[in-house]
Amino acid sequence: MDDKKKIEEALSESEIQEKKLRAAKAARKRKKRIKSIIGWLVVILIISLVLIWFLKMKKDSEAQIEALKNMNSQIEATVEKSTYDREIDISGYVVPFDTLEAKFRSTGAVTGVYVSEGDYVKEGQVLATIDDTQQRMNLQDIENQIAEARLSGSTKTLELLEMRKKNYENALDYTTLKANFDGVVSKVDVVVNDYFDAGSSAVTIIDRSKLKTTIEIDEIDMQYVTLGQKAVLHFDSVPGVDVEAYVSYIPMTGRYTTQGIGVVDVELTIDNPPEALIPGFTFNGTLTYDGEVEMLLIPSSAVKTGRGGQTSVTVKNPDGTTDERKVTVQYLGEGMSQVLSGLKEGEVVVYEPSSNNAFSMMMGMMGI
Repeated sequence: MDDKKKIEEALSESEIQEKKLRAAKAARKRKKRIKSIIGWLVVILIISLVLIWFLKMKKDSEAQIEALKNMNSQIEATVEKSTYDREIDISGYVVPFDTLEAKFRSTGAVTGVYVSEGDYVKEGQVLATIDDTQQRMNLQDIENQIAEARLSGSTKTLELLEMRKKNYENALDYTTLKANFDGVVSKVDVVVNDYFDAGSSAVTIIDRSKLKTTIEIDEIDMQYVTLGQKAVLHFDSVPGVDVEAYVSYIPMTGRYTTQGIGVVDVELTIDNPPEALIPGFTFNGTLTYDGEVEMLLIPSSAVKTGRGGQTSVTVKNPDGTTDERKVTVQYLGEGMSQVLSGLKEGEVVVYEPSSNNAFSMMMGMMGI
């Protein structure tokens, strides 16, 4: 009986162990199933979010395309006449009103330099000298010969000697540098005892009592430019100050630029410039036409430029049809152009808005 009881207890223990193993296995399966379900739920959620984002992007793209399509419609503009005070934008830099590069016209050793950079000089003031010993000897000799000729009474000889004396006087004068006008010494290129060659610049003088500049005016604007016309210039060196100038010279001929435009180099003069303003400083400004100007205006976007720079517009006829027409225009800025020929007041031009390029680019990027 004891053996039978032991066997039954052993079987009972085995069953209990087996049940535990089966329960543990079942628990692992449930855990694995739960993880799998959670994983699939995460994947479905991600797919759903991506799908929602894609649908939103598609909707936004369709809205943008529709907006661009609406912008793509043609715009009509009427040729209008406008009256206003015309201003010509100008820019450049100022230079001295006058400049002298004083040069010796004789060769020799420098015997004196009487000015320094920054000195104010008067017209006729001596600037520098070179050795004039030979010139004085020549002049003294010719004067002696003239005295002898006067005693001998030879008229022809006397005339010839007087001509030679004039040449010697000029040679003596060439050994002295003098200022041709009142001004300021801007450069000294000579020192005492230098051996100087004729024709080399020794002293430079500038006239700063006035300043001048040359501005480029195109052939269309030249009809509004006259002598004495006022200009207002603005310099960074004198901020907040309107520097007045006036047209002091208009050449009789213009020139042709590399861009194919006819221009005239007009000179402006500034009387009594501010002390802070020195030659070489740059400016921006305006040249104002004294009087009102009438002109026909159209949007610059309506103007098409073809080969050779030929400009044209699309004109809408009364019956709704359109024609291409050659025109001559001048760009005024701020999106407007002046019609010089080819259109009349009241006519209608049609054109595509500038967004067309952006629309075509977007279509290409989206593969449409």
